[in-house]
Amino acid sequence: MAYMTLYRKWRPARFEDVKGQDAIVRTLRNQIISERVGHAYLFCGTRGTGKTSVSKIMARAINCENPVNGSPCNECAACRSILAGTSMDVAEIDAASNNGVENIREIREQVQYPPVNGKYRVYIIDEVHMLSTGAFNALLKTLEEPPAYVVFILATTEPNRLPVTVLSRCQRYDFRRITGGEIAAQLSHILSEEGIEAEESAVRYIAKAADGSMRDSLSLLEQCISFYYGQKLTYEKVLEVLGAADTEIFSRLTRCIEKIDVRGCIGILDEVSTQGKEIGQFVLDFTWYLRNLMLVQTADEGAEALEMSQENYARLREEAQELDPDVLMRDIRICSELSNQIRFSVSKRVLLETALIRMMQPSMEDDTESLKARVAQLEQAVANGTGLPAGAGMYPGPDGAAAQRPSGNAQPGRAGREGNAGNEPGAERPAPVVELSPAEFADYEKLRVDWNRIMGSQSPFIASLLRGSALGYDKDRGLCILFADSFKYTAMMQGKRMEELNNWMNREYGREFRVFARVLNRGEAAPKVVRGNHIPGIEMEIGEE
Repeated sequence: MAYMTLYRKWRPARFEDVKGQDAIVRTLRNQIISERVGHAYLFCGTRGTGKTSVSKIMARAINCENPVNGSPCNECAACRSILAGTSMDVAEIDAASNNGVENIREIREQVQYPPVNGKYRVYIIDEVHMLSTGAFNALLKTLEEPPAYVVFILATTEPNRLPVTVLSRCQRYDFRRITGGEIAAQLSHILSEEGIEAEESAVRYIAKAADGSMRDSLSLLEQCISFYYGQKLTYEKVLEVLGAADTEIFSRLTRCIEKIDVRGCIGILDEVSTQGKEIGQFVLDFTWYLRNLMLVQTADEGAEALEMSQENYARLREEAQELDPDVLMRDIRICSELSNQIRFSVSKRVLLETALIRMMQPSMEDDTESLKARVAQLEQAVANGTGLPAGAGMYPGPDGAAAQRPSGNAQPGRAGREGNAGNEPGAERPAPVVELSPAEFADYEKLRVDWNRIMGSQSPFIASLLRGSALGYDKDRGLCILFADSFKYTAMMQGKRMEELNNWMNREYGREFRVFARVLNRGEAAPKVVRGNHIPGIEMEIGEE
């Protein structure tokens, strides 16, 4: 028997076999069970999501002699003839190559005759958006009032190209992209049935590369199996076959971007090209890598949620602490724009190099994110006393030293000014007054003056979260970090970030005390701390110099 490819061999034969389209499957089965079958259906969705498969199952189910809970039995004469493609009651038409008026006229002539063997005559028109305007007009009348025994099933990836008059005559079903977990589970089942060994990480990567398409995932899987026939399928082998890159390359590239090391970035791209990696896939994977960094920063996503090993997750988390969230968001935006442009370009390498330079050079753009990055660069240069960074131009300085992009602590002195915004005139409520004993007030004043230094001593990410906050005092809780930005407060409260900051302050000042955090409400002024009578508060002593 001739070999059959995996996506044909494992094409769903019953409604129960369809993955990722539960709502659509349930609706169609209920219509068949209750004998409320419509005369025209429109199946929309991206490639490989099951439109054609469901159409064929539907055609068999409504003609099946012994349906089982709305699904075809695939054993009766009607089902076998449809499966074999010999049934005269089911016609599958490719509108991409049969899109003229004469093709639709043939259908109009055929619908006058009742089905030969089954209950319905079914016309499956694939890629229906390819029909010409005249063909659509010829189809309208038949589509609106067909004989009782005729069912039209239209499938398309571009429903926006269909005339409104056609759309209004059909029951529309939108097939969603299949999730990576559902695809990975199906691939694992198929590999088990085929007797092929594969690492879980390899299966997950193929599922992610399929981008929501079950058919694409099976094609990629077959490609990998064929290349390494008789061998266990590993993550590294999948990367090699699909022309993808390991996360180690993305980590190196990210560090070069942060250092404004143009030569380093070009060297990595040379390495990627030499290894035969596909530029479009490389950009897509790099975008996902930056996205994972953002999730680790803001949501503390675990290794399982990000679908990676514990080792890679630990490395990712370490790198995320060194990046500024605003800069990271800008890099993701540039990569996303590049992904759209690169598909239609013949100079993909040039576009990628240009995008990397844009990431390193905020001065090349005038959007809000880039302006923030440029201001942060200048403030960092002023704070370091070095003047304009060497990387502020197109290329590194003549000595070859690479400058550092702005990190989380790139704006010294700004935190204290922003944190006291509530004391400005015009606040809706007056600032509450907190009185401390002379000794406690001296301790508090010491920490308040040191607050910028405390922020600058933390990791760049923690410093970026603390930027804009101020050290204050809460009447109910004591020493308190006051946030004006609820997003930064929420991110700071994730995991053990507050605990790590508290422990650092304990070690730095050699005392045990507790620091809390809260968000200033809109219009709320920061409490005003003054010297007064003793109020229990800070349990520490710091001598005055």
